[in-house]
Amino acid sequence: MEFNFYATLVSLVFVLLLGRFIVSKVGFLSYYNIPEPVVGGVIVAIGLFIFAHYFGIKLTFDASLQEPLLLAFYASIGLSADFASLKKGGKILIVFLAVVLGLLIIQNIVGIILASLMGVNPLIGLLGGSITMSGGHGTGAAWAKVFEAGPYHFGIADGVAMACATFGLIAGGIIGGPVAHYLMKRHKLDPKSHNKDFENVSENIFEEPTKVRLITATSFVESLALIAICLLCGTLIADLLHGSPFTIPTFVWCLFIGAALRNILSASRIHHVFDREMGVLGNVSLALFLAFALMNINILDLVSLALPMIVILVAQVVVMVLYAVFVTFRFCGRDYDACVLSAGHCGFGLGATPTAMVNMQAVTHHYGISHMAFVIVPLVGAFFVDILNSVVISGMLLLPVFPK
Repeated sequence: MEFNFYATLVSLVFVLLLGRFIVSKVGFLSYYNIPEPVVGGVIVAIGLFIFAHYFGIKLTFDASLQEPLLLAFYASIGLSADFASLKKGGKILIVFLAVVLGLLIIQNIVGIILASLMGVNPLIGLLGGSITMSGGHGTGAAWAKVFEAGPYHFGIADGVAMACATFGLIAGGIIGGPVAHYLMKRHKLDPKSHNKDFENVSENIFEEPTKVRLITATSFVESLALIAICLLCGTLIADLLHGSPFTIPTFVWCLFIGAALRNILSASRIHHVFDREMGVLGNVSLALFLAFALMNINILDLVSLALPMIVILVAQVVVMVLYAVFVTFRFCGRDYDACVLSAGHCGFGLGATPTAMVNMQAVTHHYGISHMAFVIVPLVGAFFVDILNSVVISGMLLLPVFPK
């Protein structure tokens, strides 16, 4: 049974509504911020598997929406990348970016080595590395689409990516608090000591604004136009460079074009990108894309890879804990701010920025506020990590263990 464009769109919305309903009713899913498309998509995938395996009814969906939705999400990430924010973060932001870059490389090395030792496709190690650990569901789905095509032809990349990303999201929410607690006790930290460069930043960042800019038809068209420009330029560049040494996935080009466009417009004062509206467009695009990707997972193929994935993912959790304690904390100042920053790094180093924020809120609620952490982590976790991750992953794929 084939679903056309409109039936597919209705199915995607159904997946999202189903996921929202279940997350609202199950405390565990809500507590660990499991994305609604993931919950709904997995349930529908299981249902489709039962229909196909036991009743011989196979449903196929129109895939024409899949790529534009993915590219729109990454274009929105790029269009949110305001490089002027680097000044706000100061020197510590540069240090933290270097620390994050180190973790991205280590996560991939650990994943590839373990996959090779267990005799499975090294792409599983890469998907269980920085792609999903630091990248989350969005980056996992994006690279899975690349790995399903030539020259990789790894048909179950989607399922592996979503399983790894969901595991990382839960683990990231679990370990952040204990890591911060250990650092507080081990180093006898004083919560009252803060980085002086960030003492007054809360007045601008955490206070609720008295007026909220409305999303209007005009502003929506402007934001949509920017995303369309990114998709057009990104796909043209990707097609032009295909087969050359500069061949990288199309979504990476869309992200880069978005970042360049945002900062050119800001520097020239031609147009101010509406960040909240851009976030809405990006989140809707990602949610619909994930719904499609997840409900098409091949359940049977995933079962055979369960043990290798578990080994790799448990190793990544151990690496994240050790890295947060011995690298993030030490290089970011060995003080209370660095402690909260480490808890946040555990959140988006294994899961996503919302998990990082929850981790830090739990720590600061108990010990006291950290202005620095609440400036640095959103800046890095929201978009800078995606740019760094894209470069690192593209570099890793040049290793001889991967097909060219």
